[in-house]
Amino acid sequence: MKLGLHSWRTFDEGLQKEYLITNGLGSSCSSTIIGANIRKYNGLLNASLVAPVKRVLLLAKIDEEITIGEKTYPLHSNEFIGKRTEGFKHLRNVSYDLLPRFSFGIQDVCIEKEISMEYGKNTVAIVYRVNTGKEKIKMSFTPYVNFRDHHDLSKREGFHYTQHYEGNTLHLVEKETNLDLKIISNCTYLQKESWSLPVFYRNEAERELKPIDFHFIPGEFTYEMEPYGEYIITFSATIETDTDINPLSIISEEKKRRQKLLELAGYQEPILKELTLAADQFIVERFSTGKKTVIAGYPWFTDWGRDTMIAFSGLTLVTKRFQEAKEILLTFIEYLKFGLIPNMFPDENNQPMYNTADGTLWFFQAVYKYLEYTGDRETVKKEIYPYLKEIIQYHIKGTEYDIFMDEDALLSAGNDGTQLTWMDVKVGDWVVTPRHGKAVEINALWYNALKIMDKFSAEFEEADIMYGTLAEKVKNSFVEQFWNEDEKCLYDVIQGGQKIGKLRPNQVIAVSLPYCMLDKEKSRLVVQKVYQSLYTPYGLRSLSTEDHEYIGIYKGDIYHRDGAYHQGTVWGWLIGPFLDAYGKVNEYSQESKNRIKQMLNEFYMHMQDGCLGSIAEIFDGDEPFYPRGCMAQAWSVAEVIRVYVELL
Repeated sequence: MKLGLHSWRTFDEGLQKEYLITNGLGSSCSSTIIGANIRKYNGLLNASLVAPVKRVLLLAKIDEEITIGEKTYPLHSNEFIGKRTEGFKHLRNVSYDLLPRFSFGIQDVCIEKEISMEYGKNTVAIVYRVNTGKEKIKMSFTPYVNFRDHHDLSKREGFHYTQHYEGNTLHLVEKETNLDLKIISNCTYLQKESWSLPVFYRNEAERELKPIDFHFIPGEFTYEMEPYGEYIITFSATIETDTDINPLSIISEEKKRRQKLLELAGYQEPILKELTLAADQFIVERFSTGKKTVIAGYPWFTDWGRDTMIAFSGLTLVTKRFQEAKEILLTFIEYLKFGLIPNMFPDENNQPMYNTADGTLWFFQAVYKYLEYTGDRETVKKEIYPYLKEIIQYHIKGTEYDIFMDEDALLSAGNDGTQLTWMDVKVGDWVVTPRHGKAVEINALWYNALKIMDKFSAEFEEADIMYGTLAEKVKNSFVEQFWNEDEKCLYDVIQGGQKIGKLRPNQVIAVSLPYCMLDKEKSRLVVQKVYQSLYTPYGLRSLSTEDHEYIGIYKGDIYHRDGAYHQGTVWGWLIGPFLDAYGKVNEYSQESKNRIKQMLNEFYMHMQDGCLGSIAEIFDGDEPFYPRGCMAQAWSVAEVIRVYVELL
């Protein structure tokens, strides 16, 4: 991926593209391609102190300047209150080949900057390669330091620090956090403590959150270079106690690691290579379990049960990371309670949250796919299958959050004050999309789970006719109650006998799953309805534009954003079930595959915009479908790579 001057002809254009680097712990390094931070979450070192949570911003950025003769040129770009710095005017190109590289040109001086995080450690490495011209030059490096929760903002009195410079290393201490900044060159460090100008975060302002931040500047590193020379300047920032840090080695090793991921997956198509690397960013360690988990999205989400199960196949199976897939499944088994997997993991001795009706049912689909991809019967039979039987029994008898099987064998979940499906927004006492009762996708997943259990019980030689018989009863009740003959599609939810006919994308899941309750004609009509009313280039709208409650722009304060979240906003992950269903009803004809490929290539275009190499969480329902929410979302990435590989 290569970008040129056309991507940042103006300051505003330069803010439209971001990069993201992660380290397998939930930590991140991110900014815009011109280096101006637009979010409070942007920073060179946003470290997870207890993987994958307790994330703190430690190093916001480094401002570089170059002095040639009597003139000083900034390489940095910033947006302060009332002032901008525009070093992007000297940026010549940005390339993204395994890691981002930035090339600057000023007179006859060329500067390249490459950034990486060290995998498994809270360390960021930066390497500058400088080719000087006919004059002696000087470069200066000004770090912007912070010690705050990544959700917060700092004031000038926000933290207290001490600093000590020794052996090219600047030691900064704030309470219990140590940050070491090290420059490996014959540099000079001048301590001149100050505060940055008030930094303005455009993205926070758009979300109508407080957008002003301050960073501490401990001093300045300077380095002088002779004419016609080639110089390498390395910089690192870390909270690790290991002082033997070599930024050149960190970057080299990270490139090798990523290349091995590509070789393991084995795909040649550019979009699949990009998605394989994007998938890696979400697979992280969890300190409390000692196993792998899935970050739902950057920059602010942690690991969530529902998101993990939906993203599971694309992130781990399609990319052939089978050991990590196994760890994730066993982690959720470990925390199974009352027949439910956690919706949100415990951390720092907090109890897990189990408020999800669909996360556990998606778990069956994850196990089904795991066995399909790996053939690991031993693990499924001995370590997972017994717990699947337990889950089914809890759902039949009834469990937490009013989740129970009704007399008609359909699953009912929740009440008017709960949010148990993926459309789970609640603002104060306002449940924006009340979907308690019998939701269409919950019952599609319930049937799918029963059919999977019917298959497993036969395969593991303890055939139980109960699963197949119960599945048939679910199917009959579902078709009878959910089919909307007037609209030729499915009702979205049934609440106390009332059938809610809002046109939402959830019904397409009933067609997409391996075990479908609808006949060919009804399946075709559902897909046709969803395609006509909800499809966009970046996924499905969460509500039809014809609905009087439709909201086309996801913007404003928390009330307005959450009000739009499931009322028209486009969700990237829904492209997965939609294309599964589309391929199925078209019997996977070559014509349908050609169309599927065209649809997926729309995402490849998006991956060269927004967060480079990744896919956003959501998009506006109205054209031009501006990306919103998390800049990189696990299930968006996972579902695009999964359907590309499985269908094409």
